[in-house]
Amino acid sequence: MTAATDSLAKPVPQAMSLRGRLPRIVGRFAVWLTLALLLVVGTIMSPVFLTPSNLLNVLGQSSIVGIAAIGTTYVGLLGGVDVSNGAVLTAAAVAAAAVMQGRDGAILPALAVAIVLGALVGFLNGLLIARWRVNPLILTLGVGAAILGATELYTGGTDLGNVATGFTDALGGRIGAVPILGLVFLALAALGILIQRTTAFGSRLYLVGANPRAAALSGVQVNAVIIGAYVASGITASLAGLAFLARSGPPSDFTGMGLEFQVLAAIVLGGTTFAGGIGGIGGTVAGALALALSFNLVNIIGLGTGGQLIVQGAVIVGIAALYSLVRPRQ
Repeated sequence: MTAATDSLAKPVPQAMSLRGRLPRIVGRFAVWLTLALLLVVGTIMSPVFLTPSNLLNVLGQSSIVGIAAIGTTYVGLLGGVDVSNGAVLTAAAVAAAAVMQGRDGAILPALAVAIVLGALVGFLNGLLIARWRVNPLILTLGVGAAILGATELYTGGTDLGNVATGFTDALGGRIGAVPILGLVFLALAALGILIQRTTAFGSRLYLVGANPRAAALSGVQVNAVIIGAYVASGITASLAGLAFLARSGPPSDFTGMGLEFQVLAAIVLGGTTFAGGIGGIGGTVAGALALALSFNLVNIIGLGTGGQLIVQGAVIVGIAALYSLVRPRQ
């Protein structure tokens, strides 16, 4: 081989290396590419889509699903699933409204009751899954159904309690044009990312999710990590219930039904595919925003609920297909 031929051959491995890395890059940033695409399509279809006021509305609309999805992302990192969060949201909102009874002085006790309720449900889920290896999908589905039934028995099918004015003013309003619930969502997400990236619990989530047996052999208390993740999921579901209470008032008995699917969609869109050890809260935030943007776009162009479901399904299927294409190559 001549020197000239050899010099021409050298760049080939570099080009192949770039092509090899491309699927990994696309997979990692797929949800952000989806967000960018939604912004472009929305701008083309409506002149008001990209206005600051509309984008801030989208941030507020994404807050309830986004808050609930923060803790559930930890469960997904373990390779688990939690579909009881919609029921926990409803029960937490009902309990907080019942404690408040319109009194500003009862706000803190109401917050405590709601958060403890979510933590207890999460602890129960985590304990049964960790100690008795119950299938997480079946278990949390059953727990969610039981919670909804208990909530209906408690309320008798009617709204109980009143929301304190101070609570609504504190969380349901705006700072300038920015919805407070949107800021709460971003603040909780930042806290969740900090825990995920800088604490022993966060690193152990990835270890247990990637290989529970190896994590146990390395000294990780696997059961404690599982219980902790489900407690976090229960707490953020109850916080989402408080967010709903501030925005919409006392819920009906079945307000949270269906929320669990939006939460799972946001998590999967963000790259946490419940395979274990892959993903994170940053992607979940983007997934929640992508869902809210798609719903907002459908509303702007005048489609109904059916159109929202079609768009939501198309976005989820598209991202899932993309991940299935790129992940086997990684």
